[in-house]
Amino acid sequence: MKIKIGLAQYKVIRSAPEENLLQIEAYAREAASTGLDLLFLPEMATTGFDWNYNKQQSEDEVNLVLNQLKELSKIHEVAICGSFLYKEGSELPTNTLFYINAKGALLGKYHKMHLFTYVGEERHMLAGDTVTSIDTEFGKMGCSICYDLRFPELFRRCLDQGALFQALPSAFPHPRLEHWQTLVRARAIENQFFMIATNQCGPEALNDDHVETYYFGHSMVVDPWGAILLEADEAAGLYTCEIDLEAVTRIRSKLTATRDRKLGVDKPS
Repeated sequence: MKIKIGLAQYKVIRSAPEENLLQIEAYAREAASTGLDLLFLPEMATTGFDWNYNKQQSEDEVNLVLNQLKELSKIHEVAICGSFLYKEGSELPTNTLFYINAKGALLGKYHKMHLFTYVGEERHMLAGDTVTSIDTEFGKMGCSICYDLRFPELFRRCLDQGALFQALPSAFPHPRLEHWQTLVRARAIENQFFMIATNQCGPEALNDDHVETYYFGHSMVVDPWGAILLEADEAAGLYTCEIDLEAVTRIRSKLTATRDRKLGVDKPS
């Protein structure tokens, strides 16, 4: 199956969900006008990482944002996938990937498992505990968010769950561009599926001391052979390409690495 996808790379406006929803609406409208099937957004796509603001948001407030995203999908007839602030039955929020189809239905969600201790994310967010792949209208999609990229076991589990493509909404900053480029390609090659990695761009003051970090963009789509089908620069914009999910089967049948695995070889004797 061939699908036309768009990666919306933009600067998330800190603590301003309504302003960010306007950005997302503009990208959804552009995606619809160019016949895209699926729009990918970056990490924490409506709020950014203001810990105090995020903690104060109520379940009703985060559900309102979710409902607005569903409405945008339905109006523009494009599926939407990204990571968002979410809260459900706890004081602390989660960093959660949503997949919403073009009819406005939430098909699945994934709570980020690996929290970025370098900036204290574990003190302000709850970690997920379940590897998740979502049955989408295009095929099974593995779920991951940003720092998860450094933990290949998660991607292996998504492979075992039948993932044909993997979403990675992110907020990766300088000076780790080479890590990003290398690891996104590695996850695609070793699991023989498509990696769709959508990154924020522009500056944000993450920590209490207001030290500024700069997200470098470079959103990427990599095929199961490791070929880079799309790599953005650092500018905001909607970056598009077409992927053929049947390529997963073709490549796995030629180079049978996913079948040749020795399961359990990594377990201690």
